[in-house]
Amino acid sequence: MKNPMLEVVSLLLEKLLLIYNCKLFSAGAPGEDKARSSFHDINSFHRGDVLEVPRTHLTHYGIYLGDNRVAHMMPDVLLALTDDKELTKNVVSNKRLILGVLGKVASIRVDTVDDFAYGAQILVNHLDKSLKKKPLLNEEVARRAEKMLGITTYSLLWNNCEHFVTYCRFDTAVSPQADKFCEILKIIIRDERSVLASALLGLASIVCLGLASYTTLPAVVIPFCLWMAG
Repeated sequence: MKNPMLEVVSLLLEKLLLIYNCKLFSAGAPGEDKARSSFHDINSFHRGDVLEVPRTHLTHYGIYLGDNRVAHMMPDVLLALTDDKELTKNVVSNKRLILGVLGKVASIRVDTVDDFAYGAQILVNHLDKSLKKKPLLNEEVARRAEKMLGITTYSLLWNNCEHFVTYCRFDTAVSPQADKFCEILKIIIRDERSVLASALLGLASIVCLGLASYTTLPAVVIPFCLWMAG
């Protein structure tokens, strides 16, 4: 049985991460109407390579399957609304992506290299160096990705595109990006100024909204929790 408190904390962390990376969806995300240039030399990619596309705050990942095809995990709200493959096969737009993140629904889908990169520079197998892990054979990596194609649940913290490629590539699903965000959040929580700021906000809410349980309780509990955590 799931712990309700852990579910609430997880939900809050995911929403904070979404807000932290909101610029990703407004600058350079797939599906918006703007000109793209095709300049990627697909002959330099090998089946099973991990392709990385740097964004404003995040890096998007995929597995190259050969023949100008990339398998990658994309949140998509349409998957929860329709079974029409003609609609869902199109490149995922910003609105579909953001709503898919909020709805926690995604698919591991196949797109062309250009649709995957959307005009950005592509890095190849950069995770091999940053994670310092020994990768599986490229053919095994590609086969794993192909077996996972289809609809899946999505979580910014626990099941994102980075978890997908690291499982395929290293047999271990990890996300350094999500871990980095949690470390930043931990630093903020441990900062004594966070306690003062939360206390002042709580006091302001009581003054503006009046003395009630829905204002007083958070005003007391949140600063106390931050104080204990620090």
